[in-house]
Amino acid sequence: MLARLRAICMALPDVTEVVAWGEATWRRGKIFAMSDTYHHGSPHFSVHLPAPDGAQAALIDADPDRFFRPPYTGGKGWIGVVLDTDPDWDMVASLVRTAHDLVAPARPRRR
Repeated sequence: MLARLRAICMALPDVTEVVAWGEATWRRGKIFAMSDTYHHGSPHFSVHLPAPDGAQAALIDADPDRFFRPPYTGGKGWIGVVLDTDPDWDMVASLVRTAHDLVAPARPRRR
């Protein structure tokens, strides 16, 4: 699962992988994806991602077995995605791309 998640993240532009808090994380300046390999007794292998406003509640309401509010970052709208129960990897890739885009640096304004 980690190798598949890594491949999705590293296929995006301007990404680096680092270990933070003992877990693989991917950055584009800011962190946009954090693996959770049963950290602090978590019951699932998952990925934590920033999400657009309102997406966290909508995803959790739609599929609470797949999505959850992660500790620490959940209060900022991040979403946890369970990966160890046969996820739709296309959906995971889409959520990762969205997270990657959310942390993109602002483009300078043209004058």
